[in-house]
Amino acid sequence: MSAIDPPPGPPARFSEGRFHNGAELPKDGVGKKLRIGLKYLLRRKPAHTRPAVMPDLLPMTRQQVLDAPDRSLWRLGHSTVLLKLRGRYFITDPVFAERASPVQWAGPLRFHPAPLPLEQVPPLAAVILSHDHFDHLDESAVRRLAPRTGRFLAPLGVGQRLIKWGVPHNKVCELGWWQEAEVDGVRFIATPAQHFSGRGLFDSNSTLWASWVMIDGERRVFFSGDTGYFEGFRAIGERYGPFDLTLMETGAYNVAWPNVHMQPEQSLQAHLDVRGRWMLPIHNGTFDLAMHSWQEPFERIVALAAAAGVDLSTPQMGERVCLDTPHRGQAWWQRTAPAR
Repeated sequence: MSAIDPPPGPPARFSEGRFHNGAELPKDGVGKKLRIGLKYLLRRKPAHTRPAVMPDLLPMTRQQVLDAPDRSLWRLGHSTVLLKLRGRYFITDPVFAERASPVQWAGPLRFHPAPLPLEQVPPLAAVILSHDHFDHLDESAVRRLAPRTGRFLAPLGVGQRLIKWGVPHNKVCELGWWQEAEVDGVRFIATPAQHFSGRGLFDSNSTLWASWVMIDGERRVFFSGDTGYFEGFRAIGERYGPFDLTLMETGAYNVAWPNVHMQPEQSLQAHLDVRGRWMLPIHNGTFDLAMHSWQEPFERIVALAAAAGVDLSTPQMGERVCLDTPHRGQAWWQRTAPAR
């Protein structure tokens, strides 16, 4: 791990045992959003927040992944993306749990299984984590992946959770914003995001949150993690863009959460700010984490991208995307498959 000089602007601040965003949010921002979020998790939601039957997906096997060419990637669900770079495998925010919840009897239930079962995931060079919320950090998956993963790249404080769960200390690499690590020739830079953290009632913002830049030779990928729209996207684009592909949060939004989750219009602007070429919307299609219909993020971002002339890739869960030549994909959310 090595630190690099940050661009102008305030870094993440740490004081009184808590991390803070580079730009201070309204005083009641995070606490209010968390309370609203918990209310949405516990109340009965409209039927349209979940598909009536399981969304169409493409089942995968380990052999298919092993046989795939370099610079392939696959969406496995929500913000979980598997990448093959330099003959090695990397995964973002691996969540395979049935529920995005601290308990398995309540909370958001998956719309679909992962197209590649956890036991079929090949040995990983690295797991890349954006923050510690339950829909991004799956304790069971971490424990099961640890024996066959070389490194866990995590924002400050998140690595300590992994160590408590049994991940060997020498496999964990914690990074602050604008710090980087190299794994098997691929560079990973933890870059700013505007969000919050915590897995319980009393640990709010005790760990950092981050977006990630991934650099494989001349190819560059941006992974947004969870974030509100903020000026930091331009700084990331100026320092590391242009990006061949952005994995950009587009879903689970609400007008009550303007600082910590983006509306689709902001997701598109963030893609433009970081100087993205192709955009692949994530954080959608797997869990009902908001009150909008489950298809709405796809419909809105498709229309917005078309109007702006932005190349958009919308692969099915399990559909291979070539990083060298991405493709548009189809409106798979409009099709159905037999119910689970």
